[in-house]
Amino acid sequence: MNSGYYIKHLQLKPHPEGGYFKETYRSAECISASALPGRFQGERSFSTAIYYLLEQGDFSVFHKIKSDECWHFYAGESLLLHVIENDGKYLCIKLGSNLAEGETFQFVVPANTWFASEPAPDSSFSLAGCTVAPGFDFADFEIASKARLLDSFPQHKSIIEKLAR
Repeated sequence: MNSGYYIKHLQLKPHPEGGYFKETYRSAECISASALPGRFQGERSFSTAIYYLLEQGDFSVFHKIKSDECWHFYAGESLLLHVIENDGKYLCIKLGSNLAEGETFQFVVPANTWFASEPAPDSSFSLAGCTVAPGFDFADFEIASKARLLDSFPQHKSIIEKLAR
């Protein structure tokens, strides 16, 4: 099965950060604003989940959200998650099913951490899922400025140049 199969059968639509997605779950119950940390403005769903697909040559730009985001690998080939922690440490996590080669089925990107993703060089596409708690809201989503990231993390210039706009 190729990427077109999943885009069609899962009814995926273009995502603003790159790739394709579909929200598959949004909890019916919400957490009140008064019960959430101050970084949130307004209530949030308990949790949300999406399918997310990237084809070779496409990428998810560096961005961050205000919640933890758990990534799950589903189909296709390896997906690279590029994470720049707040202290400047860089991680490249390989999501996939080849555990013997250091891939993992899941990885949690901590809240307020810059990250981007792309299919590995030998991958035609990657289908993953993302679960967010408290639930995702576009008000909590920030796409990185390339200039800002380069100013903050000049030691990671090559990956920032590649995956930021």
